[in-house]
Amino acid sequence: MNALGKGLLAVTEWPRMRRAITSGRTGRRLSLRFVAGETLAEALAVTRDLNSRGASVSLDHLGEHVTDAAEATRARDDYLAALAEIAATGVTANVSVKLTQLGLGFDRDLAAASLGAIARTAVDADTTVTVDMEESEHAESTIAAYEKAQVEHGNLGIALQAYLHRTPDDLDRLLPLGGHIRLCKGAYAEPPDVALQERSAVNGAFDELLGTLMATPGVMPAIATHDGDRISVARYTGTDRDAEWEMQMLYGVRNQLQQELIDEGIPLRIYVPYGDAWYPYLTRRLAERPANLAFFVRAAAGR
Repeated sequence: MNALGKGLLAVTEWPRMRRAITSGRTGRRLSLRFVAGETLAEALAVTRDLNSRGASVSLDHLGEHVTDAAEATRARDDYLAALAEIAATGVTANVSVKLTQLGLGFDRDLAAASLGAIARTAVDADTTVTVDMEESEHAESTIAAYEKAQVEHGNLGIALQAYLHRTPDDLDRLLPLGGHIRLCKGAYAEPPDVALQERSAVNGAFDELLGTLMATPGVMPAIATHDGDRISVARYTGTDRDAEWEMQMLYGVRNQLQQELIDEGIPLRIYVPYGDAWYPYLTRRLAERPANLAFFVRAAAGR
């Protein structure tokens, strides 16, 4: 994320800005560009539509940094309900979870137990679970929880962020566990001692990690990017891979390109977020496109 994007992300944390966007119709209307809706039923309707176009889906019930055990348990139950609907309706989908939503920030045992319950239910639904990566301070505990669940259940995957200095070592650590690895650039504002700052350096790290993933049997690469050059690298490298791999993209971002990939025969999974906790997700998406700064200026002015 460049300096302008980081600045925009900081602005969105202002209480006045948050109130202006979340309480007004403009903010909710904009959120529907990137969020399927506030209910599971709305998310499943989007999922069926995307399936009909040839894409699979990863459902993400939005929420993070939960600080209450009851709320963390409700989040677990929301995912169990999503998996029950996946099994009942036959849609082609899995689920993506953030462990701080399951209580990782205050009770790692609770989060691990909830992840295990979600993984077990996903086995019964004949699908998988992706563990999202959050801020770097949670990276080690997230990976540890994933390792335990993957060894026990074998139907999980994890997201890795190319811009973190630690990611090459993390990838070496995780490859022997199989599953799927979702490679993305990284969407959080991290300091230079933790993450690469220059776009060219992040792109170089991404391509190198992508090459390692594609060359490794026994793991499924899930290449998550909207960068045309990175997609070209994945297309080229993927032609030499005998085993399964897929592209992943976000709901509402570069829709025409998504369809082009599907028409080309490249497996594509769309990350479909839903729920009422859409504001942090929305602001990260907009910070990746600083041209949207005018939207926040208008919101702050009450227009």
